[in-house]
Amino acid sequence: MPGIDGTQPHALDAFFSPASIAIIGASRDATRIPGILLAFLRKNEFAGEIFPVNPNYDEIDGLKCYPSIGAVGRPVDLAIVIIPARAVLAVLEDCAAVGVRHAIIISSGFAEEGGESVHAQAGIAALAKRTGMRISGPNAEGFYNAIAGVAATFSPTVDVRPGVTPLIATRKRIGIVAQSGGIGFAIYNRAKALGIALSYVISTGNEADLGAGAFFDFMVTDKSTDVILLFLEGIRDTDTFLAAAQRAAATGKPVIVTKVGRSSAGGRAAASHTASMAGWSAAYDAVFARYGFIVSNDLDEAVAIAAVLTTSPLPKGDRVAVVTVSGGAGIWGADAVSAQGLRVPELSAPVQAVIRGLIPSYGSPRNPVDITAQAVHSGGLQKTIDLLSRSDEVDSILVVISLSSETRMPFKVPELKPLIDARPKPIVFYSYTLPSPFARTGLAEAGVVILTGLTHVGVALRQLVRHARFRLASDAARDAAPGAPVPAIEAAAWSEYDSKRLLRDAGIAVPDELLVDDRTKLPAAVAQAGFPLVMKIQSPDIPHKSEVGGVRVGMASDADAQAAFDDLIAAARRHRPDAAIQGVLVGPMANKGVELIVGTMCDATFGPMVMVGLGGVATELYRDVVYRPAPVGAAEARAMLQSLKAWPLLDGFRGAAKADVPAAAGVIAQLSQLAAHWREAVAEIEVNPVLVHPEGQGVTIVDALVVPARKEAVSAP
Repeated sequence: MPGIDGTQPHALDAFFSPASIAIIGASRDATRIPGILLAFLRKNEFAGEIFPVNPNYDEIDGLKCYPSIGAVGRPVDLAIVIIPARAVLAVLEDCAAVGVRHAIIISSGFAEEGGESVHAQAGIAALAKRTGMRISGPNAEGFYNAIAGVAATFSPTVDVRPGVTPLIATRKRIGIVAQSGGIGFAIYNRAKALGIALSYVISTGNEADLGAGAFFDFMVTDKSTDVILLFLEGIRDTDTFLAAAQRAAATGKPVIVTKVGRSSAGGRAAASHTASMAGWSAAYDAVFARYGFIVSNDLDEAVAIAAVLTTSPLPKGDRVAVVTVSGGAGIWGADAVSAQGLRVPELSAPVQAVIRGLIPSYGSPRNPVDITAQAVHSGGLQKTIDLLSRSDEVDSILVVISLSSETRMPFKVPELKPLIDARPKPIVFYSYTLPSPFARTGLAEAGVVILTGLTHVGVALRQLVRHARFRLASDAARDAAPGAPVPAIEAAAWSEYDSKRLLRDAGIAVPDELLVDDRTKLPAAVAQAGFPLVMKIQSPDIPHKSEVGGVRVGMASDADAQAAFDDLIAAARRHRPDAAIQGVLVGPMANKGVELIVGTMCDATFGPMVMVGLGGVATELYRDVVYRPAPVGAAEARAMLQSLKAWPLLDGFRGAAKADVPAAAGVIAQLSQLAAHWREAVAEIEVNPVLVHPEGQGVTIVDALVVPARKEAVSAP
């Protein structure tokens, strides 16, 4: 039933906020994981009931200990299982029999070991499906619910030291989902040191049942989680993950993601450039881009981004004011944000005049604003920040300052706090000296997180601007399925002629060309096409014709065409004597245009992908490519084009005519929809080059390649 605020409860609410917990395999030894689990639950003042389960004890730490889960005789919301792997499945059966709703398997020795252990993990997955009990793990590190004090983990990061008050600087909270227990709790550990509040951190383990997508979905719907951090190795519950990503993007909840495993070889034997250029993580990056995820490949950088997101409103633009007490540090700060593509504009004369009245004569009011150390003591620092927070000349403020003192604060916290509480724009604090605990604690009272990595600060400000600008593409345009029938697979490969015929039948405009399989038919084909001509060898066994000398352009006479025909056949037989030669494709030369490559491929995790990049023979050299999950609509296709480094070539670079971008976007959208529609029959589609002509003149698909799917290789998400 709906909660107090009218929202529907999430299926994992009782998992993260259980009323009762059983520790199966509990121990009196507080130096071992089973004992640590119990100790941390109690130290964090878990408010529910705790049931230790171990037949070797009558009681543990003053709690009655039960010989089995069946002997508890009371409702159990969560069972934490830490026993030898060989006994886990039987204990889970017992849990299901008495109605335990959720379980975390801390025990190792399953799929991560290979061999028979894989089958044991499969048994856990089958049990969860059969009984409805939701299971996290095995080989998990558990979770921590900081709001309710549920420390269902053995991570030392949740230990409670007597007399130590946690540093809390933010009202907003981060939630962490990690496919590595150590890294997930490391993120929490570093965030806690800065004073960033936590909602939940979860280690997903081997994901026999509950996967990263399920926990991500919980964080997206959870009202106490304001920013989500994901640490991913690979997604298993793809549909759940994508639905959560869509919901996060639609509601504007920021997601910071780190994807590891990028250096692994993809293992993809591809016929097209589209697939051969796709890195191991290209599909992940495409998904992240579609849903506006903030990608970070550095732990401290990710935490710095989280700090800025939890302490800042979204900026209206990319103009940054740098306020400093040290001229050199201020210049360095300005360089750092400028390096991220942000602007540090000179302030107007009226604003400079006001600042001039707040600082010594040897300071600078221009931007960076150097108030000097003397102005700190006169209140000029805080007054300048207050002035700039109300100015419409800048969108964010970077305060560059030294906070090493153990006795003096450059701000009066009671006066700073209202400014921070009411801030209409981001105000980010960077200390070029190591901040003292005194400074961290004092400024935390005002809601300030102190950052110490200047490059990370610059990245965080850029990502804040990017997040503010992100708009989720509409589903409606990209979900339109083409009416083209799914092609029947009758051959292992198709030639350009076969591929273009397939695309034409699907409604995609391709040039009028003729296949000449006999030299006597060449004059008629030449007469129909008209000069100048392009002639290309056709064989399903030669996907890249230029590599065998299989292309001739600019044929201007019958004699040229006849000679080219003979040369093309001879070259193909010389380079590929076993190739099945269909003949020579004859067609008119296309008008000039910007060369693009548009292609699709099928990813094992996320299914069909569409790619666009700088085309022609230099495609693989420059690798200026952008991927998105297929299908895409015209608006998302245009955004892909605008993401290319080569975008200026389409947008009228150095006075050239602007290209027909709507036509190019249309081809991208059409091919992406075909890829989604033909996902079971087609592995790859590539059109390269696509010549994009000036505005209003459309595009020409010069070459095309469609690669049939091998049935054993087809993988849908």
